[in-house]
Amino acid sequence: MSTTKMPATNSNSDLSAEKNLKPSASHSLTLRVKITNTPGMLGKLTSLIGEVGGDIGAIDIHGFENDAIIRDITVKVRDSEHGERLVIALKKLEGVEVVNVSDRTFLMHLGGKIRVTNKVPLSTRDDLSMAYTPGVARVCMAIHNEPENAYKLTIKRNTVAVVSDGTAVLGLGNIGPEAAMPVMEGKAMLFKEFGKIDAFPICLATQDTEEIIKTCKHIAPGFGGINLEDISAPRCFEIEARLKEELDIPVFHDDQHGTAVVVLAALINSLKIVKKEIGALKVIVSGVGAAGVACSKILMNAGVQNIIGFDRMGAIYKGRGEHMNYMKDWFAEHTNPTVFKGTIEEALEGADLFLGLSGPGTIQAESLSKMAKDPIVFAMANPVPEVMPEEAAPYVRIMATGRSDYPNQINNVLCFPGIFRGALDCHARDINEVMKLAAAYAIAASVQDSELNEDYIIPGVFNPQVAQKVAEAVAQAAQKTGVARRYKNDDFQEQ
Repeated sequence: MSTTKMPATNSNSDLSAEKNLKPSASHSLTLRVKITNTPGMLGKLTSLIGEVGGDIGAIDIHGFENDAIIRDITVKVRDSEHGERLVIALKKLEGVEVVNVSDRTFLMHLGGKIRVTNKVPLSTRDDLSMAYTPGVARVCMAIHNEPENAYKLTIKRNTVAVVSDGTAVLGLGNIGPEAAMPVMEGKAMLFKEFGKIDAFPICLATQDTEEIIKTCKHIAPGFGGINLEDISAPRCFEIEARLKEELDIPVFHDDQHGTAVVVLAALINSLKIVKKEIGALKVIVSGVGAAGVACSKILMNAGVQNIIGFDRMGAIYKGRGEHMNYMKDWFAEHTNPTVFKGTIEEALEGADLFLGLSGPGTIQAESLSKMAKDPIVFAMANPVPEVMPEEAAPYVRIMATGRSDYPNQINNVLCFPGIFRGALDCHARDINEVMKLAAAYAIAASVQDSELNEDYIIPGVFNPQVAQKVAEAVAQAAQKTGVARRYKNDDFQEQ
């Protein structure tokens, strides 16, 4: 018997609240088991899996051996520890032999998740002479003589660099560039699947701000845009700002702006349900890092006037001196108009929106009862939100999280493929605030008024219309604001 040990995963401290986690495909196993071929054995096996809390998917016959049937059973579990408990329980079941355990997520990642393929055949001498020497020299000179031809004659027209230094990966923190690669590969998959964009994961072996900026500038000629990913605050602010200033291709830090765009889209539709004006809202933001600052900025650009932000040390207000940085100084200068200095529970009094971008257990569900009529709660810490939807349900009108197993998932994939698709289509020099606002309104408009309800304020991530609508809105905004180099009536056929 050979059993593949499931790799341990690094979980955050609050993941011990296992009751809050549901079995998920992200922790799914394929169990190869040899079952004695007697009536009722399969039923005993599946019953035990259910008792331990596993969620059974497919059950397939792999083969037969003497008086036994070998089956492959797919089971979703809560986490790695839960999976190990399930396997131990199955090994104790008489008449069942666990032959092998495979972690389906790790199997998906074997050898990486993406690859490069050729767009044109290379099977004859003629193909070779056109794709490479000597024919390629003519194309090189066409670009040399007119640099804009790089968009027409190379992959630059449809390629994005996904750049990370591995310092703020998911909820795992500073795990380094090698460990960040699976996330960047996944990001590249999403670009391809939803935006038809070729994206390359580029993980850098430096955490020095100047070196990251320099590297991005050096590789920029081969890319139509740069997506910064999982770079810790406050360095991410300076890196993005400098690159936006010094490069002539769009630079977009998705952890900031992707989250912000989708949050605004969800809020736009929520306000239609609760019938409130955006300018009259009181908003409480838990977590003033990269995403918290960006979300606050886009909400202010959309008309919100009263935002109070909190970090681990409490309220951020003008004049606070401890545990600040230049971005929090900016935040203090432009938010919290009443210079509120109390606790987050006190700040919830009369609030219309709680926006969580921090961690699990930040607030108690009962505290939400202090909010204004028809409160809106976006609790987006992953995998365990600031407050669980079941606990918040008695107190809130609209609830959204970052999780896929609850309604109203606020997911960046609704944003960045369409934003870059639109930016690349018009050869944009930048992704500016007007383009981000246009993207948010396009995402919101993807939910028809007839469909809109408390459990459907934001389209699903597999809605095929979203990326297209966002791309069109972004390209139009780029043209109106003068950052587009190519316009809709230009001749632009896919090569």
